[in-house]
Amino acid sequence: MIVTVTLNPSLDRAVEVDSLTRGEVIRAATAHLDPGGKGVNVSRALLANGVPSVAVLPSGGDEGNQLIRLLQAEGVEVLAVSISGRTRSNITLAEPDGTVTKINEPGPAMSRAEFDEVIDKVLARAGGADWVVLCGSVPPGLPADAYAQLCRKLRAAGIRVAVDTSGPALREAALAGATVLKPNRDELADVVGTPLADLDDVVDAAQCLRKWGARTVVASLGADGAVLVDADGVRTGTCPVARPRSTVGAGDALLAGFLAAGAQGATALAEGLAWGAAAVSLPGSRMPGPADLFRHHVTIHP
Repeated sequence: MIVTVTLNPSLDRAVEVDSLTRGEVIRAATAHLDPGGKGVNVSRALLANGVPSVAVLPSGGDEGNQLIRLLQAEGVEVLAVSISGRTRSNITLAEPDGTVTKINEPGPAMSRAEFDEVIDKVLARAGGADWVVLCGSVPPGLPADAYAQLCRKLRAAGIRVAVDTSGPALREAALAGATVLKPNRDELADVVGTPLADLDDVVDAAQCLRKWGARTVVASLGADGAVLVDADGVRTGTCPVARPRSTVGAGDALLAGFLAAGAQGATALAEGLAWGAAAVSLPGSRMPGPADLFRHHVTIHP
């Protein structure tokens, strides 16, 4: 069983349009409303593939109630902490050529008391869990080391922790000794403070995170695949997508597949790539199930 924690979840509305032109009235081809947030998506992807998962998240206002209802309709067990703010809503505009434009609200502030309640729920549910996954942005009101604080508590209890976040929170999670970190290319470049011009730069940046304290780094590179850097060395892989529809949640699906397959070595990297590519081929932030996976499209390079 895998517990996910999303401190800044959302309602995600994805709209497909023929073309996006500023100042024009645009007719939507399709629209989808999905529960959103990185950890939420990890839970959804795991459950879609038969892996038990529980989602811990704050919830506020009518939007928060709707988020919980959408998750429960997908069979997700939700442990919600009521907050005074309103759960945010995000909008994704997807064009036929795969171009995605996202408008993300900042999300509500979270008090220290509300965060402590989240910590209590996570620690109470984490006993016996295979992983706890801490994902997404840190909401206003909390310090950059919020995930790191939780990471240290979980590691002290002997629980493996995966973290997918960005900016100072990513650095703090590395320093806290996260078992797995899953940045994308831009997040990795930002945290080490240097552009990543090629694959060697990506590997060097991932090794930097390992020197800070992380054990394993899986860097997602969009259409260029992903890089796995751990104590056993470096592996890269790709999984092409014939018709990209939406990149929203692809990195979350990749992380879910990687963890579901054991979070170690070429087999786990290949599974993560298959899940991530499948998510790209689906509309909105839909998470792939077994029928959507094409593992034979994956190529792993030593």
